[in-house]
Amino acid sequence: MKLIKTEEAAGHVLCHDLTQIIPGVTKDARFRKGHIVQEEDIPVLLSMGKENLYVWEKKEGILHEDEAAEILRDLCLGKGMHATSAKEGKIELISDVDGLFLVDAKRLMNVNLLGDMMIAARHTNSVVHPGDKLAGTRIIPLVIEEEKMKEAKNAAGSQPLLKIAPFKLKTAGIITTGSEVKKGLIQDQFTPVVKKKLKDFGIETVKHVLSGDDKDFIVQSIQDMEKEGVDLIVCTGGMSVDPDDRTPGAIKECGARIVTYGAPVLPGAMLCLGYLEQEKTVPVIGLPGCVMYAKATVFDLILPRIAAGIEIEKKELAALGHGGLCLGCPVCRYPECSFGKGGFA
Repeated sequence: MKLIKTEEAAGHVLCHDLTQIIPGVTKDARFRKGHIVQEEDIPVLLSMGKENLYVWEKKEGILHEDEAAEILRDLCLGKGMHATSAKEGKIELISDVDGLFLVDAKRLMNVNLLGDMMIAARHTNSVVHPGDKLAGTRIIPLVIEEEKMKEAKNAAGSQPLLKIAPFKLKTAGIITTGSEVKKGLIQDQFTPVVKKKLKDFGIETVKHVLSGDDKDFIVQSIQDMEKEGVDLIVCTGGMSVDPDDRTPGAIKECGARIVTYGAPVLPGAMLCLGYLEQEKTVPVIGLPGCVMYAKATVFDLILPRIAAGIEIEKKELAALGHGGLCLGCPVCRYPECSFGKGGFA
C-alpha cells in the first residue's frame, strides 16, 4: 500500500472499503476494496472527508483481483454462456441457452487446489435455462502473483472447464404396451406423464400407438417410427419379468444395440435402453411402470442427457448407483436433492 492525495487517486486501486455516512439516509460502504478510482469519484471521496487514500501500488508480476478473476473466467467460459463484469473481484457466469450443464470436476479441482483462488460451480449435469447462474470466480487476496495464474492455466488445460450441451432432440414416438390399455379396460395414464416430461425438454410427441402385448407389433412399431425419422422412441410398460411383458425383447429384436436392461436406480430398476443406428442414432427407451406414478425416477436422470444428444454408456448408468436411491420425501424436491447426484460424474 501507499498513501496518496485523493486528488491524485484516479486510476489507483483502493486497499480497503470506504464507508459513507449520511445521517438518516445511509451508512454503508460507498467504495469497496479493489475499486479503481475514477475522476468522478474524487468529489464524492472528498465529501466523505477522505483527503488521503491508501491505494495498491502496481508492481511488475503482480495482478489485481479483477485481472485475476478475468483469467479464471476465461478458464471456465464455454459456448452458450456469458460472464458478468468484475465486481469486487468476482465474476459470475450465466447461461444463455436451455441445456445440460457439464463440469470437468477433476480439472476444476486441480485449479482450486492451487490455493489463493476459487471457482465455484453448480453441480455437473444440472438442467439450466437462460439467465441461470452457473459459476463464480475470484481470488482470495486483493492481489496475486502472475506466475500463480499461469499455474492455474496449466492446471485447467486448453479446453473450458464448463460447457453447456444444448437440448437437440425435437420429436418422439411413444408405444404404449399392455392389452388392458389397448382394449380400453383401463385408461392410459402412462402416456400423458411421458408426453409432459418430454415437452419440458422441447420434445414433441408426433407419433403414438397402442401395441398391446404383441411383441411383433411392438417391433414393427419401433422400426416404423425409426423410418419416419423421429429423434426418440419411448416404450411404456411391459418391462418386468412377467410372461406377458414383451418390451425388452421387442427392443432387442428391432435391431437396437442394447446398452442395458436394468439400472441401479430406485425407482426405475427395470429400465431398458438401446440405440438404433441407421441413418441417424435414435435412442429407444423401455420405461418401467414407476414412471407413471413416482415424481422422480431413472427417466428423469437420463432424459436430460438424451435430450442433449449425449449417448449414454453402460458404465455411466452403473455410476448412478451412487445417489440412485430416491428417498421418497413427502414433498418431492427433485432436482434439488441428492437423487442422481452421484452418477454421470
